[in-house]
Amino acid sequence: MEIVLALAAALLFALGTVLQQKAGLDEPVEGEASGLLLRMARRPVWLAGIAADSLGFVAQAIALTIGRLAVVQPLLVSSVVFALPLGVRLTGQTVRRIDVAAAVVVTVSLGVFLVVADPSGGRDDAPVGEWLIAGGACLAVSTVLALAARGTRPARKAALLGISCGILFGLSAALTKAVGDQVADAPLEVFADWHLYALIAVGYVSLTISQLSLQTGVLAPAIATSMAFDPITSVLLGVTIMQESLHTTTAGSVAACAALAAALGGLAVLARREEGSAQTKPAGGTQVTLAQAATAAPPRSAPSAPASADPRS
Repeated sequence: MEIVLALAAALLFALGTVLQQKAGLDEPVEGEASGLLLRMARRPVWLAGIAADSLGFVAQAIALTIGRLAVVQPLLVSSVVFALPLGVRLTGQTVRRIDVAAAVVVTVSLGVFLVVADPSGGRDDAPVGEWLIAGGACLAVSTVLALAARGTRPARKAALLGISCGILFGLSAALTKAVGDQVADAPLEVFADWHLYALIAVGYVSLTISQLSLQTGVLAPAIATSMAFDPITSVLLGVTIMQESLHTTTAGSVAACAALAAALGGLAVLARREEGSAQTKPAGGTQVTLAQAATAAPPRSAPSAPASADPRS
């Protein structure tokens, strides 16, 4: 059941991503990142994208509650395959055959990784200290990537911002699982617990970064990097703080590493695309840091609109 829900979430996230990009391309937005989502919230197309993301989040949250983090999140990378044809249809993107081939390689490779790794076991939550270490590491890496994206070419900017928000989506997914499990056990207590508010904060930042990556006008590297680093981060968090176990035989480890290497190779092909081909180019005046983005709206892992932050347990 969790597999079906994860695939449904992937389709909804792909639709939400493309609609959000369309809103940014139709009417480019200038100004600071701090008010970006509030300005975007005035656009019906963008709100439709947030609605699709919110439905995807519901499917994702249920899948995470009944399944494992390291199982559900890798399946969401199929958003890459769903998003590219939707981009052609809705935003006039020109997607090359090599883009399609690379997207398929990424999806299949991560699927193989999931099957070979065979995640099992795990716990519903982790000590606060472990959350602080894991969360701090994710936020630090995301900050460096967001800063590195400033002033670069559209394709590279899209890729760097995509990786940044993908890492945050993975962190959001781990928090979503913790919140979902608590809701299942004691629904009212969730409002007195820090996990919910951490989820909203991380989601707020991740959607801002996601929107900035989409506004570069280069769909392939933006969606590929975010959708690939989401499950990669989720698997790492699942193994470390959630104590989920992966296949440990020598042959299994080699096959899992080979599948992961193939996925990263497909990502590299998508990220090398130099220019976007959407019908309208976005303005390049919006820059972001996590400090700025923190004053902006939530994720693919926070079910509220329009402030719902890209989500990819």
